[in-house]
Amino acid sequence: MLYESLLPENVLDMNLLYMSLLCNELSLALRQAFKYWRPHVQMLPNSPAEFVFIYVLRGLDINSLGMSSASSHLIPQYFAGLSSATGSFILGTVIGWTAQTEHGIMDGELGYKVSEREIAWLATLFTLGAASVCIPTGFIIDVIGRKFTMLLCVPFLLLGWLLIAFSVNTIMLYIARFILGMSGGAFCIIAPVYTTEIAQTQIRGILGCFFQLLITMGILYSYVIGAVCTVLVMTLTCIVLPIISGILFLILPESPFFYVMKDKPEKAKSALQRLRGKDYDITEDYEEIKTNVAEVKENPVALWKGMKRTASLRAFALSILLMMFQQFSGINVMMFYATDVFLLAKTGLEPKISTIVVGLVQVIATFVALFLIDRSGRRTLLMISSFVMSLSTMGLGVYFFIMDRDSETALSICWFPVLCCCLFIMMYSLGMGAIPWLIMAETFAEDIKGPATAISATTNWLFAFVITNAYGPLKNVIGTGQTFWIFSGFTLTCTIFVFFFLPETRHKTFAEVQAALEGKQNE
Repeated sequence: MLYESLLPENVLDMNLLYMSLLCNELSLALRQAFKYWRPHVQMLPNSPAEFVFIYVLRGLDINSLGMSSASSHLIPQYFAGLSSATGSFILGTVIGWTAQTEHGIMDGELGYKVSEREIAWLATLFTLGAASVCIPTGFIIDVIGRKFTMLLCVPFLLLGWLLIAFSVNTIMLYIARFILGMSGGAFCIIAPVYTTEIAQTQIRGILGCFFQLLITMGILYSYVIGAVCTVLVMTLTCIVLPIISGILFLILPESPFFYVMKDKPEKAKSALQRLRGKDYDITEDYEEIKTNVAEVKENPVALWKGMKRTASLRAFALSILLMMFQQFSGINVMMFYATDVFLLAKTGLEPKISTIVVGLVQVIATFVALFLIDRSGRRTLLMISSFVMSLSTMGLGVYFFIMDRDSETALSICWFPVLCCCLFIMMYSLGMGAIPWLIMAETFAEDIKGPATAISATTNWLFAFVITNAYGPLKNVIGTGQTFWIFSGFTLTCTIFVFFFLPETRHKTFAEVQAALEGKQNE
């Protein structure tokens, strides 16, 4: 038959056909979304392609953006936010590196063989490296500044990738992954703090989401490069990334907040002018920064006493609990299990291709969140995100519970876990992925922001370590389905927690956020 003659002759060609069809559908969906939102959003271009062209290649041409001169001062902030978030992109490549390389490493592509248990330790050491560096980073950014702390991470990122590329045994791999965890994990502190400090109130949410967006793009980069390259070639491509980031970090202005805290008003004004454009009157913005910092300096207290203020304690409770909910939602387990779900559903996709699909879904959903975070608010997005994630993991738990008892019935609904898995990842990217980091950067006062954000980020990585190591034993003891039900319970609890306890920070200045945490104004 004619149609049969058009079908690919091998599995690889079939996978490419699936990917082509999927990308075509995603392109159509994005075009429809842009067509719907274009009349309602002044700054939104006419198509996804136009967005990339305008915002990346023609970002300094105001007329081509269709923006008024009154909003041209936002462009330097977007550029600075994206540049600082390239460190998050590198963190994403570190996270995604093992997903596509583990089989090649175990087969000896690096010149020596690595066992499955040793591969698991590579992931574990990465999370421990990230957890170990957060608290020192929190103090360093308040001593030498946000910009120079970013630059300080670049040599360690290069060292980590070079150690992998030229490793001769597993010990070198362990050291490299720990170093990459340290240098990449530092950006969990630097990027959210820097982007929220340089941004004006109306775009603070968007810039705060750049951190999570570039992480997902870094993960997708690793998935795609790892699918077509050897382990060594993939690692060598990753070595180039810190060099590019280092160049961008060199031309970034320092945070004006940092200069004001250090009593350097001229440097603060110069940095602020660069972040707003040469024709923008920075007087009001500078006075707002001075007022925020002055309120802290008028009542100087020791670090420990500053952390015991009512607003600080409430910020700690909100930030650490949100970090716990993020990790105990099972996101790391879900990313690990997604390939198996696609295999169980008999989609015909190879594991490497299905991994790319998962990464693509994550990037698209995080991109959509950029347009919603400052319109819908943090609370609404986080409640919707966590509630749908709870339903998704509940559904996966039911599926695996059925599969353990009646495999034939489970196979008849093999599409269901794929739906749950994709829905979970989309909802995580829409809210749960970015908002805890944004809340962390928005809720702490300037005099304790460095150490306080460091403690919050450390707890996130420690929670990730616990979940990564507890999933296997827990699954063996109580079952896969029941384990996913536990994840569902945590995300449902998150929804309730956000509804009753999380104040909205959208369109609020830092001073207004502190007042809300102190209970001095209506939330």
